[in-house]
Amino acid sequence: MTAIPFDHLLSLTDHKGTFEHALLTVPRREHGYCVDDMARVLVVATIEPDTTGLMNGLAGKALRFLNDAQSFNGACRNRMDVGGHWTDLPTTEDHWGRCLWALGTAAAHSDVSLVRKLAVIQFDRAAAMRSRWPRAMAFAAVGAAELLTVEPGHRAAVALLTDYVSTLDPPTGDAAWPWPEPRLTYANAVLAEAMIAAGVALERADLRDRGLDLLEWLVGYETSDGHLSPTPVGGRGPDDAQPGFDQQPIEIAAIAAACGRAADADPRSIWPETVLLAQAWFNGANDAGLTMWDPATGGGFDGLHADGVNQNQGAESTLAAMATMQLARRYTPVPL
Repeated sequence: MTAIPFDHLLSLTDHKGTFEHALLTVPRREHGYCVDDMARVLVVATIEPDTTGLMNGLAGKALRFLNDAQSFNGACRNRMDVGGHWTDLPTTEDHWGRCLWALGTAAAHSDVSLVRKLAVIQFDRAAAMRSRWPRAMAFAAVGAAELLTVEPGHRAAVALLTDYVSTLDPPTGDAAWPWPEPRLTYANAVLAEAMIAAGVALERADLRDRGLDLLEWLVGYETSDGHLSPTPVGGRGPDDAQPGFDQQPIEIAAIAAACGRAADADPRSIWPETVLLAQAWFNGANDAGLTMWDPATGGGFDGLHADGVNQNQGAESTLAAMATMQLARRYTPVPL
């Protein structure tokens, strides 16, 4: 099993949290921290099998940050400035969903009992709320499904998943464009992943299979000449030319995560193969043929353009690269 370097992630992190942005490799402290990234930190730190004191320390820091972000009713702030002051009000937008995703993942995977216990307490608080945003609910549903793998029947998780399923529109019935939205936008794969996760957790084979079918369509739509070609920042509709730029590493990580979950529910080879395509995208098998991370430090580059790479190594892109590499290790043959 190949070790993943965490050097750059640690260099972006101080005693409060992980800075959101970087100028090349230098943290841009003036932009502060956000729950979106600290949720990703908690996931990466707690699913890492080669845990160390540093990883456990990162998990504890992320857990404290997410706890401080929550209000008493479960809604969540997102942004903290470098002085440690929250700059926004609690809401149930995407960061709330990512918070629940991370807490459920930590409860299921951390090897530190206190982290698992605190993650469940925080999950219960946040799970009292609901969101009108589809991706927020999808992230929250994935977290609830993770929690149910270690606490079957957990009341708040079951209720959240049940309410999530009730928000889903029926299938479009359009074989050419089965996607539940008129355009692909961002974090697309989590919509399919949440269906798979909820279908498995609630023993709803129909919902699991719908998620698998949507994910298979998305993988096919975002594959070109044997490599991944993800939806760019501006989105992608049925009549848009491909490839599109600027491509974001977080889209690749979302595809990898969804395919990793699909592989646990369906034995077909498409899922591990796509996880390895996601790894290959970071290593240069992409529309520009350019490497999208620094394997010496673990830093991820912020965007892929038609004419080059955005060399800044912010937290989101770094964590996207790390999460993808973590998943890819499951499916990489061990040398004899």
